[in-house]
Amino acid sequence: MVLSPDTEVLDEVVVVGYGSQKKESVVGAISTLDIKKLKVPGASISNVLAGQLSGVVAMSRSGEPGKSSSADFYIRGVSSFKGTSTPLVLVDGIERDLDLVDTDDIATFSILKDASASAVYGVRGANGVILITTKKGEVGKPAINVRTEFGFTSPTKRPEMTNSAQWAELYNEAFGRKYYSDEEIEKYRNHSDSDLYPDVNWFDALFDDMASNQRVNLSITGGGDNIKYYVSGSFYNESSIYKNAGNIYGYNSAIKYNKFNFRANVDLNLTKSTILNVNLANIYEKSFGPGFGDNDNDIWSYTFMTSPNAFPVQYSDGKLSGPSTDSGYNPWNMLVHSGYREQFWNSAQSLIGVTQDFGELWEPLKGLTANIKFSWDAWNTTLQRRSKVPTFYHARGRDAEGNLTYDDNNQDGEWDPIHTGSESLSFSIGRSGTMTRYLEGSLNYNRVFGNHRVGALLLYNQKIHTNTQAGSGDAALPYKNQGLAGRTTYAFKDTYFAEVNIGYNGSENFARGHRFGFFPAAAIGWMASNEKWFEPLTNTIDMLKFKASYGKVGNDDIGGQRRWVYESTIVGSGTWQYGQSGNQGGSGIRIGEVENLFASWEEATKLNVGVEFSLFNKVKIQADYFREEREGIFLQRAGLPAIVGLSTIPYVNVGKTLNKGFDANVEYTQQVGKVLLTARGNFTFNRNKLLDNDEPDWEYKYQNRIGKPFGSDGAMQSFGLVALGLFESQEEIDNSPVQTFGTYRVGDIKYQDINGDGVINSQDQIAIGYTNLPEIMYGFGVGAQWNNWDFNAFFQGAAHTSFFLSGSSISSPFSSGNMERAAINKDVYGNVWMSTNTDEENAHVLYPRLSNGGGGAGASNNTQTSTWWMRNGSFMRLKNIELGYTLPKELTTKTFIKSLRFYVSGSNVLTFSPFKLWDPEKNKGASQGSGYPLNRVFTIGFNANF
Repeated sequence: MVLSPDTEVLDEVVVVGYGSQKKESVVGAISTLDIKKLKVPGASISNVLAGQLSGVVAMSRSGEPGKSSSADFYIRGVSSFKGTSTPLVLVDGIERDLDLVDTDDIATFSILKDASASAVYGVRGANGVILITTKKGEVGKPAINVRTEFGFTSPTKRPEMTNSAQWAELYNEAFGRKYYSDEEIEKYRNHSDSDLYPDVNWFDALFDDMASNQRVNLSITGGGDNIKYYVSGSFYNESSIYKNAGNIYGYNSAIKYNKFNFRANVDLNLTKSTILNVNLANIYEKSFGPGFGDNDNDIWSYTFMTSPNAFPVQYSDGKLSGPSTDSGYNPWNMLVHSGYREQFWNSAQSLIGVTQDFGELWEPLKGLTANIKFSWDAWNTTLQRRSKVPTFYHARGRDAEGNLTYDDNNQDGEWDPIHTGSESLSFSIGRSGTMTRYLEGSLNYNRVFGNHRVGALLLYNQKIHTNTQAGSGDAALPYKNQGLAGRTTYAFKDTYFAEVNIGYNGSENFARGHRFGFFPAAAIGWMASNEKWFEPLTNTIDMLKFKASYGKVGNDDIGGQRRWVYESTIVGSGTWQYGQSGNQGGSGIRIGEVENLFASWEEATKLNVGVEFSLFNKVKIQADYFREEREGIFLQRAGLPAIVGLSTIPYVNVGKTLNKGFDANVEYTQQVGKVLLTARGNFTFNRNKLLDNDEPDWEYKYQNRIGKPFGSDGAMQSFGLVALGLFESQEEIDNSPVQTFGTYRVGDIKYQDINGDGVINSQDQIAIGYTNLPEIMYGFGVGAQWNNWDFNAFFQGAAHTSFFLSGSSISSPFSSGNMERAAINKDVYGNVWMSTNTDEENAHVLYPRLSNGGGGAGASNNTQTSTWWMRNGSFMRLKNIELGYTLPKELTTKTFIKSLRFYVSGSNVLTFSPFKLWDPEKNKGASQGSGYPLNRVFTIGFNANF
């Protein structure tokens, strides 16, 4: 058998920075995604990219409908512990929100990972770049595509709490005697009086087990020789698991979210060599939710805090219930009796461009094109809140007739509420908005001279971004960027490749003379399989390419407390007096923030070495090793002695980090009879460490943060104590180093004396666990097509990440000192150290002895950050599974339908993890599982082409 070259693969084009290249000539680290494989069951694309592409690190922290469900998203991890670490997202070359793009509108999706790929973006490219191009029209009759989906959503796993009887038993244990009698505990258990002895599962009371979503997308594409068009519109709607108050009010306060997308991309041939393109898009979003606060964090907090026996959801006589004192809230009242809020978002996106092909005008200029584009985007949001705090009561007992009794403070026979609220809704409104203008002009040259393929790019761009609802004069001034970009490419016989990229960019964040930076990068490649001597091997290795790149890129979004650090600030310095009686004087001034004329961007030096090869025309593998040194990280000086005399510690570019790792992906395709089998997988590993944060050595160098890894949001690897177990006897306590975290007893946590000084204190804390961001991300999937049936399954996972159990419901029960706000996770019951347990039972518990209040013995000792509370955040989940059936063509050819496919799919169907109490992906740092849970989604839908 003689293998022939796959011309489709050889001619495949990859979108790169400010252009495109033949895939075989790409020598940068670029990952591309077949958008058909991307299943988005919710509103956010960022939530489904984890495990789909090598180099992507993404974690979903919430399943709340709408914008709040966006994932933490990074390329090859994070390399800076200050400022911004998220990638630059460009849609049709314009910086825009990733989650505003409808997946049905996406034509190509690329991720630029190394310096050669992103250097042209200069001070914006250090964190990687995501390039999305939207679909264009195609020559032909109008083609209509319709996709409709209906889905059911439910939490993947949410925490479970103790019931009232279990809670009372635990309280008796913590209190040291029977505060709750056996008779009272039995009343909680048998629900004989749910008003005075309530047993409330607040999760069941506030939240349903299931919600729904709907999606409809319609697109039309077509055109002729002079004009091509792509027009689409979509609607997405999602409800939440929040319950509502029924028909009490004229509104439903449960969260719901909907989004309308519209896009029109038109390409017009003005002449044989001139093309005008106009891209218009509008995205309108609306969210509806409870009126208590601008978000639902407090509702979730009180759901986790409120004890099951504090009060019923609502009293049987119709009165609203609440705490026994006017402090705190009933989470049910917060959810459904607090009014409602509405938030609106509107994003208008416009782009106009003209491309001129000079080769059509004069043959010697063949390959030379010019392009100019201009965009203007407007985004605004409005939050309207109509809210109230209702009147609520707290029952004290029952009268002789069995009626509930409440407070009668005035002895007037009228029951007095704990809190007198209002039935009228107050009104508040908040607005925010931006306007962005972008201009770009470029010259591109691509031509083949015999065995020589050459290319060049020269580009100018500028951007002006204005906050139209600024709260201060400084914030209202426009943010400006300006730059030049260049690239030269060369290929000899499509075997040897070389590429040089440069970015020369400026930012108004910095002082004159320091605003512009030069960012060069170079890459080389060798297509070994195109060598003549390689031909005997092509039956086995049909493609083999080696590549390497090295260069610099920058990041001008460096953080800090203020905008223009190159200007000093003047602040008041108190008062001064003089004169014989000291009654003369006034107020003084002094320098506040010291000017920094040399403040600059972060600079990333990146190395990438990779290999690509294909085996038997069936297996394609790409692997890259990367290394990045980031310096110039903007932070407050930590090593300045007080003798310097500065009243405010200055910010300077002194931070340094190192990030390195490797990523790889593999694809497999084979026809077996009538079955087409496919498989794919990818793997990403990165490990960073802090090289310099300007801190002097700690007294014990093992506590230095330098040399340790860091996660998202600048969170360092956690430092904590090493737990050796629980104290088993007073003799063990007496013969152990002294622990300085308050009183402790048998059953409390015993810690290791790291420095051997006989005292356990903060100097015994060491680096423990991993960071809050996984070092390892992976995904793998299989697919099969047989006749008209198709099946796909995809798994995604994360590893090398840690988090800590924290919060009053799990690591510090009863610490609030308020019995009505002391809910406890169900896992504590039966797994906590108890005085009534046997020694053998206590030897295997998961939780230390319970303390009576936040100041009780063991309360401080047991809540220290330590390995006792550290948990493994690794997981693997069945991310997507889908079964589809396409109607045979013999049935559709006789109709106006070109194709019709029905499918059922599931997302987040199964999760495998050593942690079982709630979805492990939700954890970030310290957690008790609070907040809207991640969703499992089952969808049915159809896709029709006309």
